[in-house]
Amino acid sequence: MDEDELEKIKKQKLQQLKEQREAAEEQEDSEERFEAQKKALLRQVMTPEARERLGRVRIARPEIAENIESQIIMLAQRGAIQDRITDKTLKDLLKKITGNKKDINIKRR
Repeated sequence: MDEDELEKIKKQKLQQLKEQREAAEEQEDSEERFEAQKKALLRQVMTPEARERLGRVRIARPEIAENIESQIIMLAQRGAIQDRITDKTLKDLLKKITGNKKDINIKRR
């Protein structure tokens, strides 16, 4: 291979890397916009106490918090939420999703 071919390959590789980086940045920006919209909607339909409880649930059980958020967003988009979601309402939603089961695992060594 001569030097011209190597230079051409190098430029193509740099262009590919640049395109991949731009696509990744665009994806990241869209995810940030989505998260901002989600937080704004939750702020509108939930009381501060309910948002605080949801934050604590997110720390302990992130998958349940995501599930609750998606359900609240769907209800809000359909117009099914009449009043703001209170802490008590959120507790009821959590009980429906998780049930009253408590997993206790004892490991003996």
